[in-house]
Amino acid sequence: MARPLTPPRLTIVGAGWAGLSAAVAATERGWPVTLWDMARQPGGRARSSADAGGRVLDNGQHILIGAYRETLSLMRRVDADPERLLRRLPLDLRDERGQGLHLPAGHPVLSFVRGILGWRELPWRDRLGVLAMAARWRLSGFRCQPDRPVSELAANCPPRAYDALLDPLCVAALNTPAAQASGQVLLTVLRDALFSGPGAADLLLPTATLDELLPRPAMAWLLARGLDWRPGQRTRAIEPQAAGGWRVDGEPCDRLLLACGPRESARLLAPWAPDWSTQAMALAYQPIVTVWLQSPGLRPGRPMVRLRGTPAQFAFDLQALQGMPDTWALVVSGAGPWVAQGQDATVQAALAQWRAAWPDAPAARVIAVRTEKRATFACTPALARPPAAPCRDLEVAGDHIAGPYPATLEGAVRSGQEAVRRLAG
Repeated sequence: MARPLTPPRLTIVGAGWAGLSAAVAATERGWPVTLWDMARQPGGRARSSADAGGRVLDNGQHILIGAYRETLSLMRRVDADPERLLRRLPLDLRDERGQGLHLPAGHPVLSFVRGILGWRELPWRDRLGVLAMAARWRLSGFRCQPDRPVSELAANCPPRAYDALLDPLCVAALNTPAAQASGQVLLTVLRDALFSGPGAADLLLPTATLDELLPRPAMAWLLARGLDWRPGQRTRAIEPQAAGGWRVDGEPCDRLLLACGPRESARLLAPWAPDWSTQAMALAYQPIVTVWLQSPGLRPGRPMVRLRGTPAQFAFDLQALQGMPDTWALVVSGAGPWVAQGQDATVQAALAQWRAAWPDAPAARVIAVRTEKRATFACTPALARPPAAPCRDLEVAGDHIAGPYPATLEGAVRSGQEAVRRLAG
């Protein structure tokens, strides 16, 4: 009678959303898992922390969409209820005047057509032009030449629709300005969001902190199932074992998954996969700046408002979403030029933009500012992203790994799950 196989011991370096996703997938397979992270709390770049005033703020304002099926499934598996923690709304890109695209509920294709046809501020010729452009993309299978930027892909888009629809969608989804962003990646996002099933394009706005969405419930779920958690420990070195498997700071494991950032993975892999490390180190990055304001009594009736002008693209009403009194988060994506000007210039420009949007509102007061200089990789055309499997018995996971999606929570979650599937194979 054959003896049952001993499950492999898996060590994961990095407890962001990719690492947590992988840890859950491996634990569900019955594998013993050790999880290291240099931080003392899980969540990576999508976590919460208290500021100097004691307010718990997310590390930037995140948006999920209905097409994030793997993320929603993972939340349910670790007992985090998406229906309670996320507010679902049809896609709404209207500004403070109520102008812009708003999709009604229903089948995604019909909803998109009805939304474009009902876009009152857009002349009929422009509305039909947007529908014709979308039809061409669908007939092409949502594919284009890999070296085409979004600005070329949408060269025939009516200027008003480009400014109010494609440009904010591109910056929000890819965190890269349209003139520099990959047309193919944006087409993939639009395909999945607008044409992949009911509710796929819906906005899912957090009504709780990012920690409550996944890191905290995932960690509780894992610890209850025997996770060996090593917080506050930066991995010094890894080395392969002659008989297979790896050593992490001298400790052996059968499989190793690096779910830390690309630069940290590159440092650890430099002796064993130098070409991979070089490719990972070559990635460029785009920052995101979040400015939190307090403005007493302002209630526009929608929790997310598209802002006209610069620097911020969207404003989020955190009182409506998370019960934070009179608090708003302004998000500046693709913020490279503003970071170069400095934080004070960015904040002053955001305040001027706020006053232009709501000139009659009470004066706004800045309560916090956070700049994530390496928020995401720059999602440029024909970008060569590092592969997931540089060495035997070792995988790399994260939203920066080669794939069809930009740097999103869904990309990180999928990457972690796929890495475990490959290690199991």
